[in-house]
Amino acid sequence: MSLIDYNIPTIGVGFMFFLVSLYLMKFATDILLIAPATMGFIFGLSRIWDAITDPLAGYLSDRTNFHMGRRRPWMLASAPFVCFSFIMIWTQPLDLSAEFSSVWVAVAVVLFYSAMTAFNVPHHSLGAELSPNYHERTKIFGVRHMVWNCGSLLALLAMHQLIVGNNPRKDAFDIAMIAALITFFLIIWAVFRTQERKDYQGRGEKNPITAFSDVLRNKHAVLLLIVFFIENLGFATIGILTPYIAEYVVLRPERTAIYILMYLIPCIFSVPVWIALSRVIGKKNTWLVSMVLTGFGFGGMFFLYAGADTLILILAFVCGLGAGSGAAVAPSIQSDVIDYDEFLTGKRKEGTYFSSWNLVFKTATGITFMITGFVLGASGFVPNQDQTESAKFALLFLYALFPFCCYLIGALILTRFSLNESAHQKLREDIT
Repeated sequence: MSLIDYNIPTIGVGFMFFLVSLYLMKFATDILLIAPATMGFIFGLSRIWDAITDPLAGYLSDRTNFHMGRRRPWMLASAPFVCFSFIMIWTQPLDLSAEFSSVWVAVAVVLFYSAMTAFNVPHHSLGAELSPNYHERTKIFGVRHMVWNCGSLLALLAMHQLIVGNNPRKDAFDIAMIAALITFFLIIWAVFRTQERKDYQGRGEKNPITAFSDVLRNKHAVLLLIVFFIENLGFATIGILTPYIAEYVVLRPERTAIYILMYLIPCIFSVPVWIALSRVIGKKNTWLVSMVLTGFGFGGMFFLYAGADTLILILAFVCGLGAGSGAAVAPSIQSDVIDYDEFLTGKRKEGTYFSSWNLVFKTATGITFMITGFVLGASGFVPNQDQTESAKFALLFLYALFPFCCYLIGALILTRFSLNESAHQKLREDIT
């Protein structure tokens, strides 16, 4: 098993996903002059569509039975659509009216997230299948997280160029073309260099209703779905609002990339430490510690003010440190929960499970996008101008207090999770 071959395409996919999540909202409101509420609606619409595509992708990839396997054909087919839709997002024709400009972005965003689903659900599922070992899975997804966020670091450079460049439309086109070409070839590389387990072929659930009903009958899975949803409601704010906070609250828009970099560095490089800690105190306790740490890091953001450069850097580091654990440990725990499903049903439904978690993640992110768009509109936000006190308070509430509450509530619920290492070992023995 080569972790590099499996994970290499996520550097390009991570670049694309992060740039869209981080900067499209601001690019659309400030450059394309699309109303914040309209953008909130567009992102919400894409999540409604995900309610169809995510479960479908998971179920179909479980049932696929090609000579290449059941995951890699989907990854291969998704490659051109991922790349084309990303180019479409950032290359809007200049002569479009305001109405058609919104339609163009809406079509591009929906296509982009649909193509991302066709890649991410099978790719995540493949990661869960590479090893049945309790701790080896944490390593697999820890490396995936690190490589993905190396792409996020590159996206920061791209975002910085879009912020400081004299021609953001042209810069966006150039960036999109380069990223699309590289990502396409990285996906092809992973498809032909990574092998699938033959003993999992043909073991998906035939009935889609039964497949997803099994997820809801899995007590461990239901608890994790709730925790994951609440956590990602809060997490989405850092991607959406950091450019707004930097420009309109801290008044240092040129430092936006630095603030996010201070989040990403510990988020990436703390992963080996969290993996080692999970071997000592367990996956659940490691995730709990990180959620509480991240929650308080976000909560401190409420005290930001004009010129609070040092404070936001410190808090961004704290948030990134905590996030490094959840991104590695959570999918590893999810893989263990899939083993519990195999114990109950005799099936292997990684696609069904990861599509369910993917849908929860996207739904939470979409809700946060919608809330952000409507709250900014209601608070009197006006792009490219000094903001009123009500608009600044709205930004700080969404950026700090909202995720603070989400993380603490999620941590409280997670304390009830009971599938630990000894229980999983007994489970694997029974399955064998």
